[in-house]
Amino acid sequence: MDIGAYLDYINQPWGRLFYRLVWHRLPFSGKRILDFGSGLGITADHLAQNNAVTAVEPDAEMLAHRLHQHSYRQLQGGMEQLQPMPDGSFDVILCHNVLEYIEDRSVLLDEFFRLLKPGGILSVIKHGKKGKIMHKAVFDNNIDEALHLLGGGVPLSQHFGAINEYEVEALQHILADRFVPERLCGIRTFYGIQPNAFKSDPQWEERMFRLECAVEEDPSFADIAFFQHLLFRKM
Repeated sequence: MDIGAYLDYINQPWGRLFYRLVWHRLPFSGKRILDFGSGLGITADHLAQNNAVTAVEPDAEMLAHRLHQHSYRQLQGGMEQLQPMPDGSFDVILCHNVLEYIEDRSVLLDEFFRLLKPGGILSVIKHGKKGKIMHKAVFDNNIDEALHLLGGGVPLSQHFGAINEYEVEALQHILADRFVPERLCGIRTFYGIQPNAFKSDPQWEERMFRLECAVEEDPSFADIAFFQHLLFRKM
């Protein structure tokens, strides 16, 4: 990952939109929050304005460039950092674009269940296969890659390797009898397949934010979004 380029990206209107669409579903204040796989700390830093945040990230390069305008606890590592933590340590756990790279998702999700207090919220963001195919075919004009993905090919991340995508139903099955599904929202339904030339309009970000919010909970649109945001409540 070119971290400098990514930091530049999140300051562009289309980069800001992703985080705005995530954060408006996380309106927490006074909560104990775990951000597992916190990356550059963008969401951890944002939520640390009004919450007690613990962030866990294994990548040393990301940690060297992480955002920390606000105070939060940063740990380097993976699931081994969670094991010493007491049961019910958190009100909210975030796991954003991480489960695609975990070999045994059920073990990590068991740990999240232990660490969440009763009634606590689990926020998961995942890649959407249909949205990725649309992006390849329309925005990238890479029809061969779209056909490859459509035929069951595995997409690759430049920094993390194979993206082992999974369906919403598979996650719901693992969490059944322990978590109640509360929301499924699509993210980047439209703006990722628009030409960047349109995005220089000063009003574009606000107008596109309203449009994305208008359809984010519609199952038909969420199904074709580039990302999907799932919110669960612990029983």
